[in-house]
Amino acid sequence: MKNNLGIFLMLLSICLGVSCKQKTESSKKDNWVKIFNGKDLNDWIIKIKGHPAGENYKNTFIVENGIMKVNYKAYDSFNNSFGHIYYKKPYSNYKFRMDYRFTGEQLPDGAAWATRNSGIMLHCEDPMNIGLNQNFPVSIELQLLGGNGIDERSTANLCTPGTHVELLGELLLDHCVTSSSQTYHGEQWVNVEVEVRNDSIIKHFINGEEVMRYNKPIYGGKVDYNEAYWKTKEGTPVKSGYISLQSESHPVEFKNIEILEL
Repeated sequence: MKNNLGIFLMLLSICLGVSCKQKTESSKKDNWVKIFNGKDLNDWIIKIKGHPAGENYKNTFIVENGIMKVNYKAYDSFNNSFGHIYYKKPYSNYKFRMDYRFTGEQLPDGAAWATRNSGIMLHCEDPMNIGLNQNFPVSIELQLLGGNGIDERSTANLCTPGTHVELLGELLLDHCVTSSSQTYHGEQWVNVEVEVRNDSIIKHFINGEEVMRYNKPIYGGKVDYNEAYWKTKEGTPVKSGYISLQSESHPVEFKNIEILEL
């Protein structure tokens, strides 16, 4: 009887230990943190081409009704004023998610490729090091595209400003590669999530479905500022960096912006 009781207590202890471990792991998995408070942009750094970091040129980024918006009401023309808004700290291993949608009309002098076009820039260089007239940060881009109402146009694609990755075991030198996602026309909200594992693997998800994955990001390829410095980094792994959202001439909105550190 004592032996049986001892065995029972031992098994109970093991079960409780496993249960506690599972609960702890589950809690960690669910510990998403909101990095946009829906009230202001105090935790974000804005950099618009032609203007110093920290200047919100013509109120390009605004907050209304809990939504972060790319706003062009004060613009007469776009004039290649590419912009990015960076969260205040860098990350290495994490999941990032938010909802986005394209609204209204593109500025008339915006490039055709920038119609209903934005992006989540991953492993970005420090926003304080961006050149005054630099177009895009050296980074890995999860490209966001909206449908034009007619053609198929995938979203959560991959673009690589100043970087390369491996896709299906081969080094990818193309600047942009399409995902397997559906096309999302109109002004519907779309949920996007990305899982970033340091310099190992990166996965893109749309509305809960994986649409792209790739590996081993490295520095390399064309840049439009500080070329000599980035040449010295060529071939080295891209392990961490800032997260930024783009303004590329078409109004776009973001909400429910959250991160889960892994």
